[in-house]
Amino acid sequence: MSQQVKGTIKEQMFTTEMTMRSHKLIADEPMEVNGMDLGPKPTELLNAALSSCTAITMKMYAARKGWDLQQAIVEVDFVRDIRNNQTTFTKKVELIGNLDEAQRKRIYEIGSKCPVHRIIEGGVQIESELK
Repeated sequence: MSQQVKGTIKEQMFTTEMTMRSHKLIADEPMEVNGMDLGPKPTELLNAALSSCTAITMKMYAARKGWDLQQAIVEVDFVRDIRNNQTTFTKKVELIGNLDEAQRKRIYEIGSKCPVHRIIEGGVQIESELK
């Protein structure tokens, strides 16, 4: 399955339409930086990718085990230290359901094995070309 996303920006200063498979999203910047605030900032989309991937991974694991995970709430934020070229993500996870402590701990651990978490933790290279 393709992972490709196409972003297109036109006349509007920061508003970018992204297409992926049969879906469309808008990214933008807040009004205080001259955006139109028509969608999340790109950095919010990065947080959303980690949050949703973590939640999906935990829900899939719990379902496979037959555990009663009713909700997984994953809050994500990050802080960039530009001087040291270091970014630190923080995840706060809340698990709701009829789960014992061992199940909660295991589901939480599995969340750190989601594909987006692994991509961010691993070495990332970006290859770019001008068409």
